[in-house]
Amino acid sequence: MMCQKCGKNPATTYVKRTVNGVTAEYRLCSACAAGVGGFDLGSFWGSLFAEPSARHTADTVRCNGCGKTFREIASSGKAGCPSCYTTFYDRLLPSVQRIHGKTGHVGKIPSTAAGSVRLERELEDLRRQLNEAIAAQEYEKCAALRDRIRELEGGADHE
Repeated sequence: MMCQKCGKNPATTYVKRTVNGVTAEYRLCSACAAGVGGFDLGSFWGSLFAEPSARHTADTVRCNGCGKTFREIASSGKAGCPSCYTTFYDRLLPSVQRIHGKTGHVGKIPSTAAGSVRLERELEDLRRQLNEAIAAQEYEKCAALRDRIRELEGGADHE
């Protein structure tokens, strides 16, 4: 099939665009696809990283590591260095949450270490819950969590 825009080259790209509820489909050559309707990938990534209020305000904070502003990171969609994540933590966190669905890396559990790793993760979670219950002064819940932790730790000693 030939490019639907120029009609000269073979179509190599399929583009489907919906604007205001109207969907249009195109089959384009690579040259025509590169200039389709001003779609800017940098703007797309920037819109994911920038909060609505941050999109229109001037940036004055710069990363100590690379010197980039949050606006520069948002427009490119790439952090300049590891320090950017610390410097702009509060502004990047909602975007990371939107993109990945969570903000903490869990990783996979190797099949050879599945039992011990799962036990450690469960213990970590129970300890976190225990600290939260202590802070909230939920002493009955604290006792139940303490007992469960002791039970798991006792079982780990016998394995």
